[in-house]
Amino acid sequence: MAAKGIEASSGKFLNEIYAEFIPDENIAFLSGPSFAVEVMASLPTALVVNAKNEELSLEFAELFPSFIKAYTSTDVAGAEVAGAYKNVIAIAAGICEGLGLGKNAAAALISRGLVEMQRFGLAFGAKADTFIGLGGAGDLFLTASSPMSRNFRVGLGIAKGKSQAEILEELGEVAEGIGTTYALSVLAKNGDLYLPIAKEVYEMLEGKSPKESLKDLLSS
Repeated sequence: MAAKGIEASSGKFLNEIYAEFIPDENIAFLSGPSFAVEVMASLPTALVVNAKNEELSLEFAELFPSFIKAYTSTDVAGAEVAGAYKNVIAIAAGICEGLGLGKNAAAALISRGLVEMQRFGLAFGAKADTFIGLGGAGDLFLTASSPMSRNFRVGLGIAKGKSQAEILEELGEVAEGIGTTYALSVLAKNGDLYLPIAKEVYEMLEGKSPKESLKDLLSS
């Protein structure tokens, strides 16, 4: 499965939803830094096949073409958290770019975002090392630094004062980070978790001034 996100209505991770229909040992998740257009162009790519069943992940890893280097991991929780959370950080990074705050601010925001999503992941049983690997830092840095990323473009739109409806109409496709942001707001309240970037992205989606939010984030 290559889908990423947390169900906004329930706060459930995808592995929890899939496990209602498919046994855990038959589920594998793909993670890592990859834009589909580059994969389709057969450009060098490295990914991680994540499955609780190690034998299954090894079997899937052998199916990839030679231009894709596939690693394996049993940390499904870490892969899911990183894959979902990086979209929220990408929205924040897009806002930072759209406001013209510079590369220093963007680097600080992305680095703090990595720490934030790791802290969240550890609360849900993820392994710390996952967040400094391909499915964590690798995917985050790619998604939070390029307008090829849908969620980064959501941030650019927010910085320009556009509404969610306007942004999504322009995208013409799903931006998972929006739904994930709302899900994280619920999980943070229920679990008493400190998630400052996710909190500010949520508030910006709800109408808070992007300039005010980024000022609060970068000065705290």
